[in-house]
Amino acid sequence: MNGSVRVGHVVGVPLRMHWSVPLLVGLFAFGLGRQALPVWTPGRSAAVYAVAGVAGAALLTGSLLLHETAHAAIALRKKISVEDVTLWALGGTTRMGRPQTAAAALAVAVSGPLTSLLIGGLALGAGIGLANLAGWAEIPAVVLVWLGWANLFLGVFNLLPAVPLDGGRVVQAVMWWRTGDRDRADLAASRGGQIMGMLMVAVGWISVLRGAPGGLWIVFVGLFIMIVAGAERRRATLHTSLQGVRVADAMTGPVVSGADWLTVQRFIDEVAVPSHHSAIPLLDFEGRPSGLVQLRRLATVPPASRETLRIREVATPLSQCAVAAPDEPLSQALDRLTLSTGPRILVVDGGRLVGIVTGKDISRLVQRRSLGGAGADGRPDGEP
Repeated sequence: MNGSVRVGHVVGVPLRMHWSVPLLVGLFAFGLGRQALPVWTPGRSAAVYAVAGVAGAALLTGSLLLHETAHAAIALRKKISVEDVTLWALGGTTRMGRPQTAAAALAVAVSGPLTSLLIGGLALGAGIGLANLAGWAEIPAVVLVWLGWANLFLGVFNLLPAVPLDGGRVVQAVMWWRTGDRDRADLAASRGGQIMGMLMVAVGWISVLRGAPGGLWIVFVGLFIMIVAGAERRRATLHTSLQGVRVADAMTGPVVSGADWLTVQRFIDEVAVPSHHSAIPLLDFEGRPSGLVQLRRLATVPPASRETLRIREVATPLSQCAVAAPDEPLSQALDRLTLSTGPRILVVDGGRLVGIVTGKDISRLVQRRSLGGAGADGRPDGEP
């Protein structure tokens, strides 16, 4: 979600807005104010249509936010970490950790569509009720009916069995529950998402060739589904290939680290430059890990502040880092990765930092196993 900015919080998690949201609101407002309302309630002024169009677009955007908020709220209730909620051109997305049970995955998946269907039903009912009144109520009635049908469509569309749509998540959860094999369920659902995405792209292009410009939106949605489903298929394949592998089998140690009480300038001179690493763990006064600092973050610190600012103040705290024990399954540890620290897992044993797992470590391990040079435990054949 590059290009999004933080605008607040919702249910305790950061709320971000993509630059495409104003464009989305504008399109909704134009479609309602310049096309739908003049047809359904003719004879009103352009100003009335414009205000009603903007109001309807704002209400629809708010309903999209409620859809994603439902996902985030249920995820938090099921003890699933939620990184943020982001609104963008295709509605919204909630970035969260992987559910640990099929029941939790199902609850999170259905919460969004059910919220949209509930909003749709309430708005439609309220609009039909107002339609029986004359005069001023006609415009609000049309806006509410439009909002209701839009939410009903959103709820039904999201139930299509294609990852990353909520319906695809439902398929994942049900298959996981029936087979007991999470990776198999993820792989099957992601394949279904890719197939559905290709079908949508084909239908969209046929619509465009027949003179329907709206087919471009279907093409765009289909491409999005194909890309995300492909990424999830690769992740499921990775999890399958790492079965039986421990974190210790992939980690690198000892780890180059730095004291978290150093100033930014001193840290750069004494630790960052000599290490040649893009991210470095931090240790507190007692030698325990306290966070992770990325060099690209240091580059944003003004030179005038580097002599007084402590390095821990610009680092990602340990609570937001992916942390694992050496004997823990690597596939399970991978589920804790976040965008804030990238593909890095801090390996901690007895409160001490003993190693780190990076994307290169995982890639090297997978390549070694694919060549048949490692046993089931991930260590080279013959190693005790």
